[in-house]
Amino acid sequence: MINLFGAQRFNDGDRIEIAGGTVRLKVSGRARRVSLRLDVARREVLAIAPSARRLAEAVAFARDQAAWIAARVAEMPGRPALAPGAEIAVLGRPCRLEHEPGRLRARLVAASAGAPARLIAGGEEEAYARSVVRCLTLEARRALAERTAVHAAALGQPMPVVSIMDARARWGSCKPPRAAGFGAAAEVGRIRYSWRLILSPFEVMDYVAAHECAHLIEANHSPAFWAVVRGLIGDERPQRAWLKANGAALHAFGV
Repeated sequence: MINLFGAQRFNDGDRIEIAGGTVRLKVSGRARRVSLRLDVARREVLAIAPSARRLAEAVAFARDQAAWIAARVAEMPGRPALAPGAEIAVLGRPCRLEHEPGRLRARLVAASAGAPARLIAGGEEEAYARSVVRCLTLEARRALAERTAVHAAALGQPMPVVSIMDARARWGSCKPPRAAGFGAAAEVGRIRYSWRLILSPFEVMDYVAAHECAHLIEANHSPAFWAVVRGLIGDERPQRAWLKANGAALHAFGV
């Protein structure tokens, strides 16, 4: 917001352009100083201030760091175009996007005779992209519910409620089951997954499912927790490394 009678005032959530990149202002009560942080999924730089009164200081700091911002923006992965003819990966296997005029609901067609799988959707431009995402979300729900059932059974746990989220910063979350008591009925666990896991190799998706199921009995990241994960899928380090190397590109995927 521009103040005609004094210095420019800034608000939490404002966006400004610096060195060809978008800088979003953020107030964080946990911050002790002004700082910059990348939000790769949104292709933004966060200028963080401990209070609203220091947002102008955060803007000044961001402008001083224009060269750093320009370099980081140039390194960010581009957002893949969800258009007919593009090729994506579904659980590690190639899948070609195709267009069918008038199709109301997108569908996945399995690979055959050396040809890749196909995702066929209708609509034009953004409507087409949204249809592709809806199809991938449904496939993610199916695949993750299946693997969750396998891991929960291996742990002797009731099947948790599984839901899918459109997260750009995390892969899953788990609310452990609650036992009955003090007038409250027992509740099964609840697990939420990012639909973008369907774009990762099967082993990576399965690791996240095992990770969240392990939280049904170990609500922490202690050695006991990691022992549960390894009891379900073995050494999880290759999958964690894959997510670290490729997570930003996956989070950038979508509309």
